[in-house]
Parts: sequence; C-alpha cells; structure tokens
Amino acid sequence: MLSAVGVGLVITALLGALVLLVSWLGKNQSLMIATIAVLLFKLLPNSAKLFSVIDKQGINWGVTIISVAILVPIATGRIGIMDLINSFKSPVGWIAVACGILVSLLSYQGVGFLSASPEVTVALVMGTIIGVVFMNGIAAGPIIASGIAYLIIQLLQIQIK
Repeated sequence: MLSAVGVGLVITALLGALVLLVSWLGKNQSLMIATIAVLLFKLLPNSAKLFSVIDKQGINWGVTIISVAILVPIATGRIGIMDLINSFKSPVGWIAVACGILVSLLSYQGVGFLSASPEVTVALVMGTIIGVVFMNGIAAGPIIASGIAYLIIQLLQIQIK
C-alpha cells in the first residue's frame, strides 16, 4: 500500500503525464519542457523548498528573460534610435505603444491577482492549454489573461476571496 507521500507522487505524475500529453498533441514545446522540468524537480529531495522559491520568484525570472529577449534587437543594432522615434510617427505605432502600455498594466494587475487568488491559476492554465491545443493559440499569456480576468471581475464588481 502506498503512503500519503507515494499517493501524492502518483497523482502528480498522472497529472503531469496528462499535461505532457496535451502539450505534445498541441505541439507546445514550452509547456512540454516546463512539465518535464517540474516532474523532474518533484523527484529531488526537498523539492518543496525549490518549488517555494520558484513559486515566489519564477514569474519575475520569466519577465526578466522576456525583457532580455525584447532588448536584444536594440543591443545588436537591428533596431536603432530612428526606429524607436519612427514608431511614434504613425497611427499603427501609437496603437502598438498604447497596447504595450495596456498589456504591461494588465500584467501588473494579473500578477497581483494571481498572488491574491492562487486558485485562479488552475483555471488560467486550463484555459491556456485549451486555447493552445484546440485553437492554435500561443501559451504566452497567463499573466495577461489574469490581468484581463481581474479587469472583468472589477468591472462586474465581483468580490475576490
């Protein structure tokens, strides 16, 4: 008979295998890598401590990596100062700048919302997986999705636990 810890590992492995299968079917390499990493981390001694650190700092690490990727074209000279200035010379550029501002504000609210309501994370992940697998979406937006959810919840004046 399995102990409570053993049962927990089996459940984690089964859920991980399901997410891995769905990510494979959806051809989502990022989700596959993340799932494998989490399952491997789970096998490590003291994984709870590692998960606690990742839970608290992971989003910040991810934002830092994304920020580096966004800045690389500037650092390599592929985007210069004139490109940045020219982005303000057309309606498309202004719309893009406004959307960038909006997304950053929604993401800020999303991070706070995820911290205050961790149960929402599961629903957002499921929505992201469904969008990726069945609608050919890209898994780039759980934080933004959380911010949009927060905005809608605020507009509808729904109380958050």
